[in-house]
Amino acid sequence: MTDAPSPRPAKTLRAIGRALRHRNYRLFFVGQGTSLVGTWLTRVATSWLVYRLTGSALLLGVVGFAGQIPTFFLAPVAGVWVDRWNRHRVLVVTQVLAMIQSALLAALAFSGRMTVTAIAALSVFQALINAFDMPARQAFLVQMVTDRGDLPNAIALNSSMVNAARLIGPSVAGILIGLFGEGWCFAIDAVSYLAVIGSLLAMRIEPRPAVPRTTHATAELLEGFRYVVGHFPIRSVLLLLAVVSLMGMPYTVLMPVVASSVLHGGAHTLGFLMAASGAGALAGALYLASRTSVVGLGRVIGLSAAMFGVSLIAFALSRWMWLSLALMVPTGLGMMVQMAASNTVVQTLVDEDKRGRVMSFFAMAFFGTVPFGSLLAGSLAQRIGSPETIGLGGIVCVVGAALFFRALPELRRHARPVYQRLGILPEVAAGLQSASRPPITPED
Repeated sequence: MTDAPSPRPAKTLRAIGRALRHRNYRLFFVGQGTSLVGTWLTRVATSWLVYRLTGSALLLGVVGFAGQIPTFFLAPVAGVWVDRWNRHRVLVVTQVLAMIQSALLAALAFSGRMTVTAIAALSVFQALINAFDMPARQAFLVQMVTDRGDLPNAIALNSSMVNAARLIGPSVAGILIGLFGEGWCFAIDAVSYLAVIGSLLAMRIEPRPAVPRTTHATAELLEGFRYVVGHFPIRSVLLLLAVVSLMGMPYTVLMPVVASSVLHGGAHTLGFLMAASGAGALAGALYLASRTSVVGLGRVIGLSAAMFGVSLIAFALSRWMWLSLALMVPTGLGMMVQMAASNTVVQTLVDEDKRGRVMSFFAMAFFGTVPFGSLLAGSLAQRIGSPETIGLGGIVCVVGAALFFRALPELRRHARPVYQRLGILPEVAAGLQSASRPPITPED
């Protein structure tokens, strides 16, 4: 007589995909997943094209700065309007505009008229789009996933599809660039936007009741800022995210230099390195998707930030292709888990009427600080070298993680009442805690 197969794997799979029960989210997941492969084709092709045209680490940083700085300044303002506008409609418009941007890149590449100035200008255009797209996308999740208990899973699945695309896109980009040139990467990206636009148009969205606005947009922006600054858990999570994005994330800007000058490879080497990072990030996102509660994510945020920093330090010291590829896996894993876990905690704690504004500050911390980091990384790389710059960024990430761990007990104390109110700590919320039992709090 044989034992019956354990139901644990099936339960795990159901836990990972539970947000897909919602029709609108399923549509978004398929459409966005297809489009993101094209997005990664463009990211890799753009960075390789800039380095091929200039051979300059500094100009890689400058183009990276130009392509992200509008997000820093515009995201908080965009968040105010996202709280006022129809988020579904905003996403349709941003995806159409992004498709046009990729088509323009393709046209310039195929015509042989591509210049670094044109790349920078179109990167600025994409950054303007992202300033509205990012907070709208995050805030729209609660309309696609009507059960708030499935929201953390939806956020983790979003990260999973981003990194599945990150695993596929760079590898394909390396092959396409080597065989046909960068133009085909841009063209495929433009076509891929049809998938996400189609999925958005196919959704059935219940109209949100109009909220009367009696205050000026500037007053609402200041209200959102005061809310973030005064909310200790959200403030702490966003500060660590900003530090990691400023000093750690710009390693991606310097990857063409590492692939070419340190590892003595070509576009395929860059693609393999980015794909290895994507594999680690995908594993991290699937881990988060398998979790059934936000309890314990504070500790996860700190540990993943530390892992990211340590992996960057080791990667900076590597001079062997196989070792660099291996180190890209924990680098991608740490980066993505820290970002997605931070997103989940913020989305769980934020008041609904301020969601768009708070997620705009999330975009500011995650994307908006990267251009300053890109510019700093490009400048430092010219002076001290690309590996040394990456290693320095890793050290700062480790220090940031250590400071976050120091603040973690206070973060738990502030988050606990919100978790009680939302029923995330059901025993406490229901008043079932006995006097002899220690209080149930979020894990470290």
